[in-house]
Amino acid sequence: MNHDIVLEVLDATEKRRNERREFIRLAGGASVAAAGLALAGCSSDNDGPGSVTTPAPTPTPTPPTTGNADFDVLNFALNLEYLEAQFYSYAANGVSIPIALLGGTGTPGAPTGGRQVAFTDPAVGRYAREIASDEQQHVAFLRTVLGNSAVAQPALDISADPNGAFSNAARAAGLVGPGVAFDPYANDQNFLLAAFIFEDVGVSAYKGASPLLTNKTYLEAAAGILAAEAYHAGLIRTVLYRKGIATPSAIDATEAISNARDGLDGASDIDQGIRPIGSASNIVPTDSSGIAFSRSAGQVLNIAYLNKAAVDRGGFFPVGVNGNIRLSAASG
Repeated sequence: MNHDIVLEVLDATEKRRNERREFIRLAGGASVAAAGLALAGCSSDNDGPGSVTTPAPTPTPTPPTTGNADFDVLNFALNLEYLEAQFYSYAANGVSIPIALLGGTGTPGAPTGGRQVAFTDPAVGRYAREIASDEQQHVAFLRTVLGNSAVAQPALDISADPNGAFSNAARAAGLVGPGVAFDPYANDQNFLLAAFIFEDVGVSAYKGASPLLTNKTYLEAAAGILAAEAYHAGLIRTVLYRKGIATPSAIDATEAISNARDGLDGASDIDQGIRPIGSASNIVPTDSSGIAFSRSAGQVLNIAYLNKAAVDRGGFFPVGVNGNIRLSAASG
């Protein structure tokens, strides 16, 4: 009975969310379309606009005169958003993000692999579709801010191949053996664990990059994306924790992935799984002051490239990322 009520609430929430988006799309014509370009490419399944009060969409910052350093940081973030957006888009909907969001400077590439997950838990499917929409909007938003300076989507490995990035990441964590594939699209738990690989890293990446931005408008925009990524990470960690109560292997797997990430990004311990600490859960990974951890761009690329050395490609980015920030850190 409680499960049915939860699903009804989620249905209502998703309907209201779609109604708000449709209202934004229709209400203001060209002016709203220009201000809300970050929503481009998202479709709506509702029957029409609802009669709800809709807050104004986040305005796209007008690029002021600034140095290239800010653009370098935003383009680095855009590479990560391409990866997340494509993974979630395939897992949730079985398709790529729109082609209009893929072009730009640098070497263009395509995602390898990726397919829709046959979710058995309707709630997890809804979560996946929400995150997929958010990540696509992040891509659109950053591309709008960067304008002609936006980098193209690089080649991405999001496959379930035994020698692919997900399998190599799972192998580094000890979740699968040599030559065995880890398929992130096989079931709900594999999808959640694959999402766990990305989400915590995304939060630490935005926090680490924020002090590098000199323009306050860009900093505010990055803070907004950081907040969204933190919500996503908390959601994924919460669902895994809830499922882990019945299936401890889910909690154990997050600890293994966390240890593998720590092994790639240096000697410091800045990563945590979801194993309870004493009598408390560990949904939010923080330091002793209750503050989320930061990673440098090089440390983020160590994890993305699945390599602890200073390299410019590998793992989820087989030929590297586009832009000026390309090299991972030499972490020993």
